[in-house]
Amino acid sequence: MVDQPVDGVYPEHWEADVVLRDGGTAHLRPIHAADSDAVQAFHVGQSQKSIYMRFFAFKSKLSSKELKRFTEVDYKDRVALVITIGGDIIGIGRYDRLDDPAEAEVAFNIADAHQGRGIGSILLEHLAAAARENGIRKFSAEVLPENRKMLMVFSDAGYDVKRHFDDGVVSLEFNIDPTDKSRAVMESREHRAEARSIQELLAPDSIAVIGASRRWGTVGYQLLEHIIEGGFTGPVYAINPEALELAGMLSFARLSEVPGPVKLAIIAVPYDEVPKVVQECGEAGVKGIVVATAGYADDGERGLARQRELVRQARANGMRVIGPASLGIVNTNPAVSLNASMAPSLARRGGLGLFSQSAAIGVSLYAASSRRRVGISTFLSAGNRADVSGNDLMQYWEDDADTTAVGLYLESIGNPRKFSRLARRLARTKPVIVAKSDAMGLNLPPGHSVRTTQAPPEALDAMMRQAGVIRVGTIEELMDVAQIVSSQPLPQGPGVAVFSNSRALGKVVSDSAEAAGLGVERIVADVDLDTGMSRALPALRRSLQETLTLENVHAVVVALLPARGLTVEKIGAVLAECSAAAGKPVVAAFTGILDPSIYVEGMVGDAGEAPPVPCYSNPGAAVAALAAVVRYAQWKVRDQGLFVEPEGCDPDAAHHDLEELLRPVGGEQLVRLDPAAADRLLGHYGIHVLPSTGFETDDDAVAAAERLGWPVAIKTTDPALRHRLDLGGVRLDIQDADSLRANIAQMRRSLQRYGSPSLEVQTMAPVGQACTFRAIEDPLLGPVVSFGLAGDAVNLLDDWAHRVPPLSGSDVHDFIRSPRASRKLFGYQGLPAVDVAALEDLAARLTRLKDNHPEIALVEFNPVLAGTEGAVILAADVRIANAAQRTDTARRAMRA
Repeated sequence: MVDQPVDGVYPEHWEADVVLRDGGTAHLRPIHAADSDAVQAFHVGQSQKSIYMRFFAFKSKLSSKELKRFTEVDYKDRVALVITIGGDIIGIGRYDRLDDPAEAEVAFNIADAHQGRGIGSILLEHLAAAARENGIRKFSAEVLPENRKMLMVFSDAGYDVKRHFDDGVVSLEFNIDPTDKSRAVMESREHRAEARSIQELLAPDSIAVIGASRRWGTVGYQLLEHIIEGGFTGPVYAINPEALELAGMLSFARLSEVPGPVKLAIIAVPYDEVPKVVQECGEAGVKGIVVATAGYADDGERGLARQRELVRQARANGMRVIGPASLGIVNTNPAVSLNASMAPSLARRGGLGLFSQSAAIGVSLYAASSRRRVGISTFLSAGNRADVSGNDLMQYWEDDADTTAVGLYLESIGNPRKFSRLARRLARTKPVIVAKSDAMGLNLPPGHSVRTTQAPPEALDAMMRQAGVIRVGTIEELMDVAQIVSSQPLPQGPGVAVFSNSRALGKVVSDSAEAAGLGVERIVADVDLDTGMSRALPALRRSLQETLTLENVHAVVVALLPARGLTVEKIGAVLAECSAAAGKPVVAAFTGILDPSIYVEGMVGDAGEAPPVPCYSNPGAAVAALAAVVRYAQWKVRDQGLFVEPEGCDPDAAHHDLEELLRPVGGEQLVRLDPAAADRLLGHYGIHVLPSTGFETDDDAVAAAERLGWPVAIKTTDPALRHRLDLGGVRLDIQDADSLRANIAQMRRSLQRYGSPSLEVQTMAPVGQACTFRAIEDPLLGPVVSFGLAGDAVNLLDDWAHRVPPLSGSDVHDFIRSPRASRKLFGYQGLPAVDVAALEDLAARLTRLKDNHPEIALVEFNPVLAGTEGAVILAADVRIANAAQRTDTARRAMRA
């Protein structure tokens, strides 16, 4: 939910940059009165056929009355959105509310030159989002039968469209609330458009280096040299107003002098000159820019403002931006052969796609892959990540046949909900490795401008685990895992065999494997490598082949001390050959080698067509990387469950209640709901709190107990004391009126030291394990739900499980079992197991409630008593506020 537009007040939050079907960009915004001339120009530029399709008649020009009606809207009952490129309108969508206040008539008009770019479907998504804010739930439209393109916009949107033919016109109507199908359609279109936009950047037909220099060592000199020496297959143009010749080719003073079209511009000019160059790129029809220029992060708020203006200027002219402060981009496909980076040579070709943000991390990541001989498919350094992000790269990598695994080093994250959605989908087909610092999301690197999180630090890690991401902490750990997933088949289970030429080393490695969650099925610690190459290698091959045939062995760890007469390369070749033949991963650790010239950290072993084997200098690193890959492989084959709404949920009723409750709430005010309002809101999702009644006098308490039913409990309303039996905050199992009066008197005396808080009476709940649920609305992550066992587990030990909705069935299953203390739920020290299914049902309902309604700022159930049959909520704290727009909404929009 976003702020409701006030009649006649321009709703700025509806503005968005969007990616079109062909990968280009455009700006979408509400129309305003000053657009009159632009609308007239748009209309006059349309063909007679297009005008007839829109108005069912030909109009050579719009009258002043029509222009006034089309451009002066109230942003509530009458709304119009325009899409522009370079300031020119290329599409208009509008709705007008009908007599039924929940229904509006919708119409579109797309410029002839831009039809087929998906503009109509984008306008429909954004109009529907605006209409829902204004209480509209249904769209209708009248379309001529021959207007097939517009009919397809409606029929392909994923809504349940009803149509009928009357008087030569096709009448359509459909509900605009998002459905699973409409979301899937939107995400599919978003995927194709964003993947295409990145493909245009990583595989351009032509390149211009603006700021190319003949001075050795400068950024412009190196970028031009690396592009040429890397063998880029398309034309390369050097742009420098002060040089006639650069790198043996003719130089141009400005981009407009280049004889052919330029798809990608590499910008390496001084900080103050960037805006002018970006404008020239837009005028020349460039599709994307890589801004190597730094300085934005060093210029404080002024630098951030200029960075935002750079992105706005580029997107408005149809361009994507990599950078600023980008290290560059690489594509090793021979049909492209692009090294537009500061790396001195084109990387080794392989299947690993890499993404980094700051140039410093990019240098380290690129160097680590080169040092370990890990081949890459593509590499992109986003610098300050003002536009192109890791989310964009995941969209591209999903379709890229050259990429078999991906690695991302993230210093900040702009849209984690979208990241989770994309990573979960990508990880179903390709391993996704993410390195991030523990402080990511809590603070921002210089030059980065996104939201920060207030959620527990573990929530972001939990979100990544849900999505199947292989989470690591450092670049070296990322490469440890990348060596395996980019070259080896995935293990089909956790069973491993350990090979070593040292019994002591073999025992240490097997202990390490078991501690990492692997099952050691065989230890071969008598490998004899001192018998010479002619005998040792065949014996190693036979033993390894025999072990790899065992069904319960899914991978092999080979840990070896130096052997006389045998090289690491020769041993590596045998290991690679056996791995390829068995279709099972083999990793190796060569320890104790002192000669620095011997290569033991990376891909080792030339076995012909078999890929080299991943090798390490430390067996612990080999085991840790393999264990991470095993966990990913298990996640991949696991049934993820469905994203199903529990029965008995009524989001529309909850939305209506929240609208009424928020009507008097202004600004960022946080409002705690009274028990009656909270019960009503929760009831729309089938969540019920055990009734309780506050009282002032003993007689009031007795009357409430008679009404609720004996036995009862009395408790203080003070949140810090209401569950503390030891501090006198609650008294249980009171059977009659006399006992109730006596307990009230004793309780009031003991609570005097705490300020004599008020009391309430509640029906006794069945005995059970006390648990607690919490759900918040985080500025960065959106909804975050947490679960733990009430008491010391969460209060002292911080033993919480955190998840970011939406949650599948298996996500909910893992959620309840994640706290360390959750063993108490399944029978502990002779106690019976609780009804875990009831806790899972409550978790699913709370998750859907929080995911559907960002206006709910906080929900806390404490305690929830989980018994052998059912789970009872004893107390609920529900708070609401005006919600900011979430980072991943039901409309396609690039990060602002």
